[in-house]
Amino acid sequence: MLTGLMYIMLPMPCLFFGGNSSGFMSSEGGDWADAAKFLTGFSSVGSIAIPAILRHADLITGGAMWIEFTAFFILLTTVMIFQHVSQEDDY
Repeated sequence: MLTGLMYIMLPMPCLFFGGNSSGFMSSEGGDWADAAKFLTGFSSVGSIAIPAILRHADLITGGAMWIEFTAFFILLTTVMIFQHVSQEDDY
């Protein structure tokens, strides 16, 4: 449930503080854009760290940890593809 909460929290700073441009992560922004980048990074690290910590404490199995890592990789790939497609002029 903690990892699910991190996946829900991951896009929230970008939605609330990112403004209406789709490429704010690569642009020079103000203080709110910097805060959104920091909170997004915090959520990203938490999405990876929580399963690793739970595995280290033997609360979950290794397979469950790798499933979480795979889900994070799929989410990251989807966001990067969306970012690339939304910045193309021909699309």
